[in-house]
Amino acid sequence: MDLGAFNWSLLTILGPILIVVVVLWAVLKNHKSSRAEIDRTEAATRDLYKEEDAAHQRRSDVAP
Repeated sequence: MDLGAFNWSLLTILGPILIVVVVLWAVLKNHKSSRAEIDRTEAATRDLYKEEDAAHQRRSDVAP
């Protein structure tokens, strides 16, 4: 019984499937963490704009 051809067929079929699974896992994991980071960054930007607007209002109220 020649197992060389079986091993080659197994690698030819399972190799690309394994690569696709690993790439999909990496993309999905990266997408989830990226979304959380984007949300955190957007919230920090909104807070900074609110602080700047408040400081600008205080300066405008004090000016003659």
